Amino acid sequence: MMKHARDASVMQTAFYDKLTQHKKIASVKKAKDIERALTSEISAVVLSIGNIAIIKRYVDLFKAHDFPVFLHLERLGGISHDREGIDFLAHYVRPTGIVSTRNSLIMQAKKQGLLTIQRLFLVDSDAYQTGLQSVRESMPDAVEIMPALLPEIIAEFREQIPLPIIAGGLLRNRRQMAEALRYGAIAVSMGDYRLWKENLTIETD
Repeated sequence: MMKHARDASVMQTAFYDKLTQHKKIASVKKAKDIERALTSEISAVVLSIGNIAIIKRYVDLFKAHDFPVFLHLERLGGISHDREGIDFLAHYVRPTGIVSTRNSLIMQAKKQGLLTIQRLFLVDSDAYQTGLQSVRESMPDAVEIMPALLPEIIAEFREQIPLPIIAGGLLRNRRQMAEALRYGAIAVSMGDYRLWKENLTIETD
């Protein structure tokens, strides 16, 4: 357990440094976008494609190019959403971490030394309050707020929770990306490969 904690701390620091550097996370949903992500200046990758037979190959490819790589568990085929599934990922596939909406998966992944991004869909006030409670219970390494076009909510959530916030969903241009950053997001996450090329080295204060 102590070794898991030390390894996770080192990975967390490296991950935060990457987020600060490029401020962009590539959400890869199609196999043809893998090469595009590899040639973009991004901070990390979230894989929403693949299955138990091929996912390790994808993870190894991105790690070989020094990209933190996270797996969106609910989108992967053939991997159970329980302790055994997380154990398999941690010891065989060995991604940097996972993305999930589920507290139980976040907490189990943390026990296995994986980094965690908890995804919240803030569709109304109830979802906002439930999201706050959920994150306080699981304390992931970062929180992804969706949709990203909620700058005031990003700022408010950041005051409530002392964790890095990623803004994702419905981003269509550089202006929207920059606005999310100005309101306190540490990075933005996009599935549109054209946005991975945008330059976000701007003042966000």
